[in-house]
Amino acid sequence: MQDNHSNSDCGNSAMKILMVIDSMYRGGRERRMLELLRAFTLRPQIQVNLVILSEVVTYPEVFHLGYPIHILKRKTKKDPRIFTKIYKICQIFRPNLIHSWGTMSTIFAIPTSKMLGITLINANIADAPHDMSLFDSRFVRAQLTFPFSKIILSNSEAGLKSYRAPKHKSTCIHNGFDLTRIQQLEEPLNIRKKYHILDGQLIGMVGGFYDRKDYFTFIKAAILLLDQDPTLNFIGIGNGPNLEECQNLVPKKHKERILLPGQIERVEAVINVFNIGVLCTNETVHGEGISNSIMEYMALGKPVVATRGGGTPEIISDGITGFLVRPNDSVELASKIKTMLADNQLTRRMGDEGRNRIHKDFLIQQMESKYINLYESLLKAQNI
Repeated sequence: MQDNHSNSDCGNSAMKILMVIDSMYRGGRERRMLELLRAFTLRPQIQVNLVILSEVVTYPEVFHLGYPIHILKRKTKKDPRIFTKIYKICQIFRPNLIHSWGTMSTIFAIPTSKMLGITLINANIADAPHDMSLFDSRFVRAQLTFPFSKIILSNSEAGLKSYRAPKHKSTCIHNGFDLTRIQQLEEPLNIRKKYHILDGQLIGMVGGFYDRKDYFTFIKAAILLLDQDPTLNFIGIGNGPNLEECQNLVPKKHKERILLPGQIERVEAVINVFNIGVLCTNETVHGEGISNSIMEYMALGKPVVATRGGGTPEIISDGITGFLVRPNDSVELASKIKTMLADNQLTRRMGDEGRNRIHKDFLIQQMESKYINLYESLLKAQNI
């Protein structure tokens, strides 16, 4: 039963897109979609309906954008009722495109895409696992969705390579940073007082306390450096199941200098106080796509030390905007941080280069333009 919903020339009339995402928990892909939806509010020709496959929403600002939002609560992860619900939403909304943002959202969208003849953009790839086995469940699920997808979209070239996405369908659109997020930030002195940050240079890491982030290496490096210079400060920002274990790793003598305060709203104001931004990744379970934390550091002019691998080298130029280090190597991490702390000219130059890199290649306007160009090319192909 074919019912192709391509109904207009995309340049002159409405472009109707159904976004489908597994959840709106705090995470990279959720932040990326939110930034894109916010940018689309300034383009009245783009009409969006959003489907969220979870009732837990930790980005409440999504409700303030004015889009119709359908929260489809699942009794189980693979609840078959969701297929029918998405089909009914599409019958009413009649989208030109379905843009899915996760594994299950893509799987649930496939039948409707095929039955109604709606082009499917599969943006499931948001990481770049190292040496992923052909039997890895992530790889298997992704491969099952590829034949039904018109476009396979990733935020890193490394991600497309890791999942062995078919080249003729593959597109990479890097994340984009919204510079309004770093306007009118709270004063650094207020931030230091609020979060009990003592005098001295501050090295920080932002990321969830989950297995995919390697806070253990970050804390070990902090201890090594504090044993040499007790005036330094370290902060790890985020929540997750590993937070308490990491807090217990901090020696009593360093409790005031290694801070793990949990989740912080308006984290940009705290990053603004950093001297150096760090991102340690556990490559045994995760490969970064393009990290939002790294973009935040660089947009605020902070030099970065990050784990080598995944899509990280696509944004960090080793030795220019920061340093790339081996996974799970607290000694090398500490050494690179020490090198930066000892050379103000180096850190200033790296910070400036990083900020320039964001402005040149990673702004929200550039990301938005690439998405719109992709949508328009797909709609044009439908109309030929």
